[in-house]
Amino acid sequence: MTNSFFNRDISWLSFNERVLEEAARENIPLLERIKFLSIYSSNLDEFFRVRMPVIKALGKIEKKQKDNNIIAENASAIINIQQARFGNILTQSILPRLEDHKVHLIYNEPLPKIIQDDIREYFLNEVLAFLQLVNLSDETIGFFPENNKLYFLLNVVKDGEEHTIIVNIPSDQLPRFYSKRAEDGILYIVFLDDIVRYNTDLLFKGSVVTECFSFKVTRDAEIDLADEYSGDLLDQISRVILKREQGLATRFLHQPGIPGTMFKIINNKLNLKHAQFMEGGVYHNLKDLMNFPYFNRDLSYKKWEPVRVSSIKAALPMCQQIAHKDLIFHTPYHSYNPVLRFFNEAATNADVEEIYVTLYRVASNSRIVNALITAAKNGKKVTVLVELKARFDEANNVKWARKMKEAGVRLIYSISSLKVHAKIALVKKRDGTRLKYTGLLATGNFNEKTASLYTDHILMTSHKGILREIELLFIFLARKERPKSPELIPFKYLLVSQFNLLSRFLELLDREISFANQGKEAAVTIKLNNLEEQVLISKLYEASAAGVKISLIVRGICCLIPGVEGMSENIKVRRIVDRYLEHGRIFLFNNGGEQQLFLGSADWMNRNIYRRIEVCFPILDGDVKKEIISILNLQLMDNIQAVNITSSDMNAPLSTGNRAVQSQKAIYDLIYSKNDQITTEHD
Repeated sequence: MTNSFFNRDISWLSFNERVLEEAARENIPLLERIKFLSIYSSNLDEFFRVRMPVIKALGKIEKKQKDNNIIAENASAIINIQQARFGNILTQSILPRLEDHKVHLIYNEPLPKIIQDDIREYFLNEVLAFLQLVNLSDETIGFFPENNKLYFLLNVVKDGEEHTIIVNIPSDQLPRFYSKRAEDGILYIVFLDDIVRYNTDLLFKGSVVTECFSFKVTRDAEIDLADEYSGDLLDQISRVILKREQGLATRFLHQPGIPGTMFKIINNKLNLKHAQFMEGGVYHNLKDLMNFPYFNRDLSYKKWEPVRVSSIKAALPMCQQIAHKDLIFHTPYHSYNPVLRFFNEAATNADVEEIYVTLYRVASNSRIVNALITAAKNGKKVTVLVELKARFDEANNVKWARKMKEAGVRLIYSISSLKVHAKIALVKKRDGTRLKYTGLLATGNFNEKTASLYTDHILMTSHKGILREIELLFIFLARKERPKSPELIPFKYLLVSQFNLLSRFLELLDREISFANQGKEAAVTIKLNNLEEQVLISKLYEASAAGVKISLIVRGICCLIPGVEGMSENIKVRRIVDRYLEHGRIFLFNNGGEQQLFLGSADWMNRNIYRRIEVCFPILDGDVKKEIISILNLQLMDNIQAVNITSSDMNAPLSTGNRAVQSQKAIYDLIYSKNDQITTEHD
C-alpha cells in the first residue's frame, strides 16, 4: 500500500479471506460451508490467471520493480496462510461434521476395503477410457499441460530403469466425485483422483509405481486484441479463446514431496520457467466442491422462495403497466419472471417494431436470447450489442452471437479496446402514428441464472428522457468508435462512462462539499463491488476533509483507506458476504435534503471509468427511491454478515449490540411483507 491507497491485489485477497471466513463459521449450514470453500478456490484460480501475470509484469519495470516484487511476495505469503487455513477448515471442522451424518469423504487416506471392489469396477468401466499416459523420460516426447487440468506425476520403475510419466485425471470429462452407500450404512465419497491413483497398477503391469504426485498448471488468461481489427471480431475472438488456453504458465501447483530429479525433468519438459512453484495439498481444483454429491435439506440454507410481484397483473401487457408507473425488482429476492415476460411479450406483440439490448454475460441456455431470436423471426428489427470480450464468457457469447446472426438479429460488437458493460434494453411499440418506448435498466446482466445468485436491481420505465438517451447511446455504439466529442451527446439523465460519468460523479461530490462548507448537512452513501480509481477516491478524501459524512459498502477491492485523521476520518467502509453475492451498485447523495439516487453498472475501477461503456441511471419515482433507500439502510445496519474495512484491518468484526441484523434476511422479509400487503389490498 502507498500512504493514501491500499494495494488493489492485497485488498482483493482480503475479500477472498472473508469468503474463507464463511466456510469456517460453525453456525452456517454444513453444505453451504463446503460451497464457500469452492468459491474461495475458484476465486484464487482466477487471481493466478488474471492478476499474478500483471504483478509479475509490473515487477519487471525498473522504476516499479522493488514495490511490485514486494507486493508479489506479500501476496504469496497471504495465499500460503489462507491455503493452510483452508486445509484446516476442511479436515478439522467440515469432515468430522460430515461423519456425524454418516458421510465419509475420503481425504488423503487409503480407500476403505468395503468399497475397493466397487472402485476397481468403476475404474475399468468408466474411467480407463479417458486416460492418457505420457512418458517424459522419452527425449522425443513433448507435453503441454492444459490450463487448470489435473494430472499425476509418477515415477515408474521397469526392469530397474526409472521413467517419469504423466497421467491425466479426467475431471473435465467425468464427475470429480464418486459416491457409494456401503453395507455399513455410510455414504463414501471418493475423489476421481484417488480412483486413478488406486488403480495405477493396472496401467503399468510388470512395473512398480514408486512415487505419485498430483499437480496442475495455471496459465495467463488475458486476451490481447489489436486496437484496430479489420476482420470479423466474432472469428477473431473464437481464435483467441483457443490461444488463451496455451498462455504462459503462471503457477505450478503441486503436492509436496516431489524429488529434485523429477522437478528438473518437468521444468525442462513443461516450459515452466515463468511459473511460480507452489506447494498445495494432495487435491487441487477444489472449486469442484461446488458439485459435492450429497444433499440434505437440513444441511443447506433454508430456501427463500423468490417473491412474485403481486402488483403485476397477468391480464395487462407489461408495456401498459410500465407506462402507468415505474417498476423496480430486486433479484434474487424477487422472481426474475417479469424480466423474462418483458422480452417474451416484446418478441410476440404485433405492435412492437424494434428491440435494442446489450448483452454482457449470457446464460448458457438463455431464454432472453431465445426471445430475441423469436422476435427477429417474427419480423421485428432486433439490435443486440453482444460483448464478445466478457472474460471467461467469450465462448458462450460467441455461440449465441452466431445463433442470433443466423436468425437475422443485427449484431453490434464493441471495438476491441472498449468493452460495453452497460445493462440496458429498449422496446419501441407502434401506437397509431406514434412509437411508444419502454425500457429496462439494471445493475446486473440480463442472465436468468446469475439472477438467482446475485443481488441486483432492475428498473422498468417509460420515462421519455431516459429512454431517448438510451436510443442515442445505441446509435453511438453502432458507429463502433471511441467518442471524440463526448459533449455532442448531451446526456441529461444518464451517466455514461466515456461521456459524462466521471465528471458528473465529481460534480455530485463537489455539491456535497459545498453544502458541508456552508455548514449544512452533507452525506454520501455508495455501494460498489470494487473501489480503485484514484481520482474519485481523492475526491472522497476531499469530501471527508470538508465534513461530508460518507458511508461505503464495498464487497471486494477497496483501495480507499478509511478512518485516517486529516484524510478520511469521516469515511466508513463495510463489506458484506452472505448467501447471495452482493452485486448492485447504488449512489445516494443527500443534496441538501432532496436526496438524489442513481443505480448502475459501474464500479469505481480504472477499467469501468476509462475502458468501458457503463450506464448509471437516476431513480425519479418517489416510491421506488424510498424502497431502495430502505434496502440500503438495512445493509448499513448489518452486524452479522458485515465487517468493517479499517486502516489496519480489512475484515474487522462488528459488535452485534442490542439488535442483530442480517441484511439479506431483513431485505427478503421486507420485500415479502410489502408484497403480502399489496396482495391483501388487492384482495
